Amino acid sequence: MSDTRRRVKVYTLNEDRQWDDRGTGHVSSTFVERLKGISLLVRAESDGSLLLESKISPNTAYQKQQDTLIVWSEAENYDLALSFQEKAGCDEIWEKICQVQGKDPALEITQDPIDESEEERFEEMPETSHLVELPPCELARLEEIADLVTSVLSSPIRREKLALALMSEGYMKKLLQLFQVCEDLDNREGLHHLYEIVRGVLFLNKAALFEVMFSDDCIMDVVGCLEFDPSLVQPKKHREFLTKTAKFKEVIPITDSELRQKIHQTYRVQYIQDIILPTPSVFEENFLSTLTSFIFFNKVEIVSMLQEDEKFLTEVFAQLTDEATEDCKRRELVNFFKEFCAFSQTLQPQNRDAFFKTLANLGILPALEIVMGMDDLQVRAAATDIFSYLVEFSPSMVREFVMQEPQQTDDDVLLINVVIKQMICDSDPELGGAVQLMGLLRTLIDPENMLAPTNKTEKTEFLSFFYKYCMQVLTVPLLASTVDEKNCKDTAVENKNLKFKLIRPMNRFPPTAQLLALILELLTFCVEHHTYHIKTYIMNKDLLRRVLVLMNSKHTFLALCALRFMRRIIGQKDEYYNRYIVKGNLFEPVINTLLDNGTRYNLLNSAIIELFEFIKVEDIKSLIAHIIDNYYKALESIEYVQTFKGLKGRYEQEKDRQTLRLNRSVSRYRRDARTLDEDEDEEMWFNEDGEAIEKSRPEEEFPESFGKYMEAKKVKESDNKENFPKRTPTGSFKFTFSHSAGAANGTNGANCKPATSPTSAASPNGSPAKSATPPATPTAMVGLVDYPDDEDEEDEDEEQSPRKRPRLGS
Repeated sequence: MSDTRRRVKVYTLNEDRQWDDRGTGHVSSTFVERLKGISLLVRAESDGSLLLESKISPNTAYQKQQDTLIVWSEAENYDLALSFQEKAGCDEIWEKICQVQGKDPALEITQDPIDESEEERFEEMPETSHLVELPPCELARLEEIADLVTSVLSSPIRREKLALALMSEGYMKKLLQLFQVCEDLDNREGLHHLYEIVRGVLFLNKAALFEVMFSDDCIMDVVGCLEFDPSLVQPKKHREFLTKTAKFKEVIPITDSELRQKIHQTYRVQYIQDIILPTPSVFEENFLSTLTSFIFFNKVEIVSMLQEDEKFLTEVFAQLTDEATEDCKRRELVNFFKEFCAFSQTLQPQNRDAFFKTLANLGILPALEIVMGMDDLQVRAAATDIFSYLVEFSPSMVREFVMQEPQQTDDDVLLINVVIKQMICDSDPELGGAVQLMGLLRTLIDPENMLAPTNKTEKTEFLSFFYKYCMQVLTVPLLASTVDEKNCKDTAVENKNLKFKLIRPMNRFPPTAQLLALILELLTFCVEHHTYHIKTYIMNKDLLRRVLVLMNSKHTFLALCALRFMRRIIGQKDEYYNRYIVKGNLFEPVINTLLDNGTRYNLLNSAIIELFEFIKVEDIKSLIAHIIDNYYKALESIEYVQTFKGLKGRYEQEKDRQTLRLNRSVSRYRRDARTLDEDEDEEMWFNEDGEAIEKSRPEEEFPESFGKYMEAKKVKESDNKENFPKRTPTGSFKFTFSHSAGAANGTNGANCKPATSPTSAASPNGSPAKSATPPATPTAMVGLVDYPDDEDEEDEDEEQSPRKRPRLGS
């Protein structure tokens, strides 16, 4: 349907008393057979689906608000609203509703929303069966009027009747005229009564009354009445603030008079709700729900009207980015956009998406680069707020923009580097701005919101960009403040991407220490979520060593930040990190801090103990060996926890396992060597005539590989010829031990010989060999089994191994 008169938005009121947008479509009123009556139907303009199907009930109270809104309740906690694009369409549907219910379309409400029990009670009272009779609007009757307004607030039906009475015959305008009379006469009693009256009328919660009270010719008198709170000694000067202090600034002239009026009205009504009216009690908080809705719909309308005025927004952006624009003018433009973005938060998600996409297309991000680099603190703060709206709306949109920048500009004006610079140079002692910017940076580099299926390469591309162009800027304060020198003087740091001065020593200046803590927090986040990129950066910059310099800081929170950084690295259980820590001897500053802390039972002590406990529980062998080899003598005196004894136990267990594994390996190697000789002997077989026939040799089939094999075999034989068994014709084996248990104990081992001396032995290649010359000492016959003396021999081999023995450093 192309008729814009029937174009509407469907809203429902949620549990937080906020209106949720259910979609845009076109409304019609038609008879629905299933519902047995005339119903309101709204079909979505996008796909024609049914957004709303609501039967016009004869007993439902419909309200017409602001000429373009129809609001009603279909259940106890289910409120609906139709917001029309044009007043004419709203009037048509309103007339249809009134026709079904038999009501006069001139009314703003069709029914009194009451429950049955209350209706029965008031039907028994004749004086409440008609509209409330208001006293004449005179000065002498103000007290009576005030008592009447106050008395009806506890009764929904009487509130409805009073609201209808106040809307008739221009009664509210007459009351506000009396305010001017009382003020001229300085009639404080009358002014106090008018305060009670106006406050009570606001609590009636009726949009039709708000339309009258907040019109241009009445709203300042309403504010004036609310100045004379009887509980105050002197009245507040709200009108003076609204007319003199709070001036309306048009950064670009607004030609639409309706838009101007809507902006003025919204600001003043928001001021009444937030500043003038006292905080409602638990029993009054629902009395102003319609006032909240009034402001909400006004803001939606303002944003929509501005967004649709492309000429206006284009001109704003042109002046914002123009270098010739004066600073004061640019400040006003930035504040306008900040308020504009704040208003956009009232929009529903789909409308908010369209709003921010419009800003992005017009160039909001390049404009922010300019204003965030200005010296004006107010401008930078406003620009930061705008940037936060954009990051929260779509981090991917911001990332896409910044990745295109290196092709168009120098590194020193990249948007993210500008943000980092503002964070580092925050002049606030509490670093409020730096904390906010750090949170935005964390959102931008968080891989969790880079998983959009439409752009699977976003994570890789953006992280590569960030570590290439931005990480070196972020770490400048950290690297400058951790120069491994003592008693260093003030250091001026110049970086091609960032120029600023860091004052040393940092221990005198807590803000600097807080800044370093913020940077460390972000780097710790990177270790956990970026793996490859941050690992490369840490290795190249030797970053962990520089960070651990901060373990000497007098600021315990900064030392804890440095320790947390190391803990997160060790928590990755990555051997590249472990080798880096071992090679750099990076446990030393941590252990020194632990020893310097003494017996104090504090957070620093617990955090360091937890680090070593983690290493023990996870059994990180390379780190355990390094700690025990180098630091156990210094740590063994710590007995109030069992952590370090446990590390020693783990170390000993692993050492025993390695020794056992080595013994098994040596035994297996010796058995393989003996088997090799047997296999060569068995290659000879004899035919029936007793002639020796050789099998085909492997060297004939694989000459090259076999040659290499035999060369390696000869080397092994020469290394172990003393220990290799020699086979005798009787099938026994003869050993000559070069090391024995006796030798190991400093005694001469006795060698034995076989009971019957062999006359010949087969050579390895199967040919007859000469008789073996008896050794100087006897030899023993040993079977082909695992020999008990092997373990002793292996122990001796291990003792004479050139491997470095553990060294316990102090």
